[in-house]
Amino acid sequence: MNLVTLEQAKEHLRVDGNDEDDLIQLKLDAAHEQAVQYLNRSVYDTQAEVDAAVDEDRPMVVNASVKTAILLTLGHLYANRETADIPDGARALLTPWRIHWGV
Repeated sequence: MNLVTLEQAKEHLRVDGNDEDDLIQLKLDAAHEQAVQYLNRSVYDTQAEVDAAVDEDRPMVVNASVKTAILLTLGHLYANRETADIPDGARALLTPWRIHWGV
């Protein structure tokens, strides 16, 4: 499940047509995974999905910051095809929602 649709991703990237759909979907999946890993928590589309989550540690409903961070990371991965880091802007949007595990 992606928190951002392929259509939203293509709109963000300003891509028309379907020639790069597979590549965009691959990078969108990676951006989604990076965001969720950075947050250290599961993220769902709806409160009903959160309520149904079993044995999850502090799941959350997706918000605008998380979606925007995914789109920023996607844009970075799409434009810089040789890098795989989370851009600073995306990290700034995700950090308030991140679970920090004790040391």
